[in-house]
Amino acid sequence: MSRLLSLPRIGIALAAALSGLMLVAPAHADGQVTVRNSSGQAAIDPTYQTTLTVSGRGFQSIKKGHGGIYVQFGAVRGQWRPSQGGVSGQNYFIVPDSEAKQNNGYLKYVAFPGSDTAAAANGGVISPSGTWSTSINVPGATFKTYDRAGKVTTIDCRKLTCGVLTIGAHGVTNARNETFTKVSVKDLYAESSATTSQAATPAAPGSESQPATPLAGPATPRKGVVPASLTVDRASAQPGRILAFSAVGLTPGTQVSATFDNGRSGVGPLTVGSGGQVAGMLELPPDVKPGTYELRLVGEGDMPSVRFAVVGEPATQQRFTDWQPWAFAGAGVLALLAAVGVLVVRRRRSRHAH
Repeated sequence: MSRLLSLPRIGIALAAALSGLMLVAPAHADGQVTVRNSSGQAAIDPTYQTTLTVSGRGFQSIKKGHGGIYVQFGAVRGQWRPSQGGVSGQNYFIVPDSEAKQNNGYLKYVAFPGSDTAAAANGGVISPSGTWSTSINVPGATFKTYDRAGKVTTIDCRKLTCGVLTIGAHGVTNARNETFTKVSVKDLYAESSATTSQAATPAAPGSESQPATPLAGPATPRKGVVPASLTVDRASAQPGRILAFSAVGLTPGTQVSATFDNGRSGVGPLTVGSGGQVAGMLELPPDVKPGTYELRLVGEGDMPSVRFAVVGEPATQQRFTDWQPWAFAGAGVLALLAAVGVLVVRRRRSRHAH
């Protein structure tokens, strides 16, 4: 009898051991981010564009994993993390930019090593040890973005909590790589000279180095520098999705609006930066059918337009969380208990037969 009872005891012991493995995940360090401007401070100028160097360590690095992380600047409110239900335009608000590799520098994509989308990365690659470094542009203390309803809203970092966010890229939610690093607002060029003026340009990512001037009213167009053109993030051109766009070669200081398919959707007005550039986002109608459509800018003078294809349905968001491997362990525990139970029943039947 004692030998018979030893089987369920062994099963219980094994189940307890495996349950312990299932419930206690291995410890891992959360991702940590360091933010510095050219003076070594985690601060942006209220008026002029500031370039921040952003470095991370302790991040999860998935060899040949899809995506990576987005590095961007914005404001957060309450529980902002996407892995915990945070939604862009509701819990966090970012400076809009295109996901294209050659964008305005407000958004950087740092890829996993060997990712199938690594060629699109404009912020480098996460090393196997979880470190990375890139730079982002911040247009100033205030910027226009879009709330969950698609309405234009103004974010003022002098009144809200702003900083650098990292989240999972390309629709993959990864809790381990979600961080927010607060950045303060400080007059970095109060004692500007000719040298410091050249170091700080107004909100015009990608423009040529020139003396800084405040964004206060229209400026004289710089003729012959960049022809007017408009680009869109074609990967997000799906029904019901947010479409990012950017334009260059416009008249600095003027206002423009963007309209999709002759007014089916639109956004604006948007103020053109001193380098002749503007970026924004608009929601494509959820009932738009696959086909070729036009996005055009409306404003003073000849405005650019672009034709692009809208295809398919909105992609279902993938979720990558730490509990998934342990769910498989839980299934293993249940399978083991079932096997032990069957073995005990067979031994008892065998004993009664004899």
